Amino acid sequence: MKVVIAEKPSVAREIAAVLNITEKKSGYIEGRGCAITWAFGHLVTLQEPGEYDEALKRWSLETLPFIPDEFKLKLIGNRGVEDQFNVIKGLCEQAEEIVCATDAGREGELIFRYILALSGCENKPIRRLWLNSLTPDAIKEAFKNLKDGHEYDPLYAAARCRSESDWIVGLNATRYYTVRHGRFGGGADRVLWSIGRVQTPVLAMIVQRDDQIDQFRSQPFWELTTKYRETVFKYTGDRFQSLEKAQPLLAKITGQPFEITGIDGKDKKEPPPQLFDLTTLQRDINKAHGLSAADTLAATQNLYESKLVTYPRTDSRYLNTDMKPRIPGIFQGLEKIYPEQIAPLNLAKLPFTSRIIDDKKVTDHHAIIPTGMEPRGLGANEQLVYDAIVTQFIAAFYPACLKKLTTVSGVSNEVPFQAKGTLIVKPGWTALFPKKKKQSDDEDDDQSLPDFSKGESGPHEPFLREGKTNPPKHFTENSLLGAMEAAGKFVEDDALREALKERGIGTPATRAAIIETLLQRNYIWREKKLLLATDMGRCLIALIRDPLLKSPEMTGEWEEKLKQIERQKMDPAEFMNGICGYIRGLIQNSVSGQLDLTRVGSCPLCGKEVIKGRTAYGCSGWKEGCAYVLSPDYKGLTLSPNQIQVLLQLHILPYSVTIDGEPRLLILSTQGQPMDLILPSADRQKKEK
Repeated sequence: MKVVIAEKPSVAREIAAVLNITEKKSGYIEGRGCAITWAFGHLVTLQEPGEYDEALKRWSLETLPFIPDEFKLKLIGNRGVEDQFNVIKGLCEQAEEIVCATDAGREGELIFRYILALSGCENKPIRRLWLNSLTPDAIKEAFKNLKDGHEYDPLYAAARCRSESDWIVGLNATRYYTVRHGRFGGGADRVLWSIGRVQTPVLAMIVQRDDQIDQFRSQPFWELTTKYRETVFKYTGDRFQSLEKAQPLLAKITGQPFEITGIDGKDKKEPPPQLFDLTTLQRDINKAHGLSAADTLAATQNLYESKLVTYPRTDSRYLNTDMKPRIPGIFQGLEKIYPEQIAPLNLAKLPFTSRIIDDKKVTDHHAIIPTGMEPRGLGANEQLVYDAIVTQFIAAFYPACLKKLTTVSGVSNEVPFQAKGTLIVKPGWTALFPKKKKQSDDEDDDQSLPDFSKGESGPHEPFLREGKTNPPKHFTENSLLGAMEAAGKFVEDDALREALKERGIGTPATRAAIIETLLQRNYIWREKKLLLATDMGRCLIALIRDPLLKSPEMTGEWEEKLKQIERQKMDPAEFMNGICGYIRGLIQNSVSGQLDLTRVGSCPLCGKEVIKGRTAYGCSGWKEGCAYVLSPDYKGLTLSPNQIQVLLQLHILPYSVTIDGEPRLLILSTQGQPMDLILPSADRQKKEK
């Protein structure tokens, strides 16, 4: 008997229907010498420390770090999991061959292999079904091309390394920081500080961005501009930092004629957009509609399981060469729904450029594209995501947008000016995105220009335009996903982002879940489209003194090594030895107190570094006039260096008060919001608000 294991019941039903297997049993479908069964996503996980040794159920520093000699597996404790696992195990024990039909990627491989391992069937012959979509034709084609399952051993090795490294770092760091700092504020209730190999660097990125904004001090500036023939010209020199410095130049040109000295026109081609990978789709939908990355992934997964789009968890924006013959048929299927958009295309001569077809840039899966099947009864999110995928697919085959960029130079009393304008000559692909017209950072660069002639002259209206420097922007899911994809670097250029993908934080399949985990643990919160760090999140980053644990670059290097394991370019043991060595060093250095406590945080008033003096903590910007000083002692209450770090990370100011005749330190945020009371002695473990 052949046994097929799918990742979800819905996928198992699709496969059974295509193979004409119809006899329904409890937990599987049978017929024609084949049984098709299913998991519920992950059924099997790694055991907890207490399951290796009863003594490890108690959290203590003495037992850290704990790294098993050999990892052991157990069933996830969800309802129905044990019953379904027993069904799968019974079928596998009878099977002559087992087909892996879980999602075609790292996590799908892990789900299948962990099930085999726990059921004791690892030595059975295995085959791999690799699906890019769930259409009947795709399923039939994939079954014709079943691969030896052991060809995917490197993929499983990478998946297992990911699973075990997350366990090692997350469990040991979480136990260490919770035991060491769980009562950091003197409260009676212990705080569970959850640390993750991937989630903590992402949180650190958000906290750092919020810090940059909080510490930003806007500076005024003035720009010298003039209006000639209803066109705004800008002075070509630098902005002025004070009004007094700008006024002499304004006076110099006031009442003087303005002359056009040059006209420079340049044609520009803007190529059509590339196809979507998952991260780009999530970013696009979040930017345009505010939908979260998790909701976008869920909607795309639903579309995939409804056979409307191809596999969603992909990091490629390209198609394989063997996809070329199928593309005209997909367009023909879409013509009923999008006739006007497809009409300009010649389906017999589609332009398969290198921005669409590139075998070298397709690894596990190609870009997300529609299958051409007609949608019915889609939910709001599914419709929104489906329209975006189809429109992007059509636009990729449209001609480039042709623009004319014009720069006009002028002068008044020897003071040089310039005006810039953009004229759309042929809209090309941009016709499909009327609301997505690419705007310049400066609206004056997109103004419509009249016909100027070199040498013409006339009166003008000079004026000074006041502005101020702006801080960086808070993260949205769109910008955070982009930063995660580029290992913490903020890159808008498509080509540069593509080059950095190998070192991204997390994978397209996991980035949405990382953001949701931070939200659920109250380390970040949403304010409309913005993602902001909470006080809990800021506290955690303040407590973590090891820079690598919150380093996007280090996490990006780990992810790159996992991809090298997939390609058999790195030994899995080498990766795991590095992870184990890192966590041992982290615990050892933390326990022995090898921390830099001389630099304790940023000044809540000016943003400069706070340093420790002989008797108090003070701002390093005191020479520039910042008077911030924080004494660690108040009427018998002494704040530890670690507590000082936490207070500064929260950007809060301490005020002394007396409650019931006893001294307290009342902590207020910089916005004046009361937060907590730190009590003067350890025997008073009561938390007051």
